[in-house]
Order: sequence, then C-alpha cells, then structure tokens
Amino acid sequence: MRWLWAVLVVAGCTTGQAGPSASAVPADGWEVTVYYTAVESFHSGRAVPVRGCPVIDCENGDEPLGTFPQSFAKAVEDEGTGRTASGRYLNWSHDKGYWLDSAPRDSFGQPLRPFISAAADGLTRGSLVRLVSCGRTPEGTDPDPAVCRKLTASDWEITDEFTPGLGGDRHIDLYVGEETGPLFTESPWYTTFVQAVLDVHQPS
Repeated sequence: MRWLWAVLVVAGCTTGQAGPSASAVPADGWEVTVYYTAVESFHSGRAVPVRGCPVIDCENGDEPLGTFPQSFAKAVEDEGTGRTASGRYLNWSHDKGYWLDSAPRDSFGQPLRPFISAAADGLTRGSLVRLVSCGRTPEGTDPDPAVCRKLTASDWEITDEFTPGLGGDRHIDLYVGEETGPLFTESPWYTTFVQAVLDVHQPS
C-alpha cells in the first residue's frame, strides 16, 4: 500500500508537508486518551446478570451470558471489552450489545493489538500514527514520564472507531491492553493529554 505523507513534525515544529494541502492533517492540538481491556479478577462487589449474544455473529441477543461484578460489566460497556475469569472475552458495542468472544475486538471485528490499535474520527482507517509530544494534562501539569515514553515509542494504527458522540475533531484513543490491577483507572496509565503533537501517514 502507498502512504501519503501528511505532516512531518520535528521537536514539536511543523517542518514541511507534501501532497495536496486538503490531505494535510493538523499536527498539534490533539487530545489523547487511552482505552483498555477490563479484567474480571480485578473487580469485586455486587454481581449482576449480563445478557447478550453467546457468539460474535449475533446482534442484540438476549441470552444469559453469566453473572459478573457490576463494576466489570460497566467497565466493559465503557471500554468495549473485558477478559472474564474463564478466559473468554465479554465484549460490547453500542449497536450490538454484549457478546462472548475469543478475543478483544475493534469495531471492525479484528482483534485489538496493545500499543498498536487506535481510534480517531478524523483520520482514515489504516493511518499510521506516532505520538511526537504528549503535551500536557488537562490540569496543565507534565504527563507521567514513563507513560509518555511508552506511548511515544509505539507505532499506532487507526483500526478502530469511537462510540458515536465520544470522539470528535483532533481526538485519538490509544489501546493499551489489559488493565494491570484493581485500581487501574486511578493509575498514571489511565490518562488524558491535551495539546499533544502527532505525526500521521494516511493511506492514499
């Protein structure tokens, strides 16, 4: 596949671009968020029954899928996927509901890949993205250096889509894999950056 050079950024400055100007992607001013796969064993509390599809090739099913901690079921709905105690995946999408699966999936049915898969409304599917600068936190502080180093060292590909209404212009969501503990959403990894700088190659 040929790639169209969209924007080249060095040390946070735009140094040039090639191709028609209409194809250029703004380099800076991006909001960066992350999403993850919830892990049932890190959740406790009141259990709730979940209904949906027992297989992937089904929409808006109403079969019993099991009983799970309420916080796990909510995390699956928020993040799109979760690994159950049995090793299977409980996935969710706005147009399909819950279903059981053998892998965490993106919105096109492909397995999510940690530190590769990403979603962005304003970028063509298949675009390759590097995070050049993490920018700042919404509070105006410096990002966690270990998190920023890992996210900027990764090669991201736009393979996923936002749930309608959650994306928006210059917003990219990066998939970081499974949560690593019961307080994952309070850790530096569950983060938001603003005024971030991206380096984007879009497929022509």
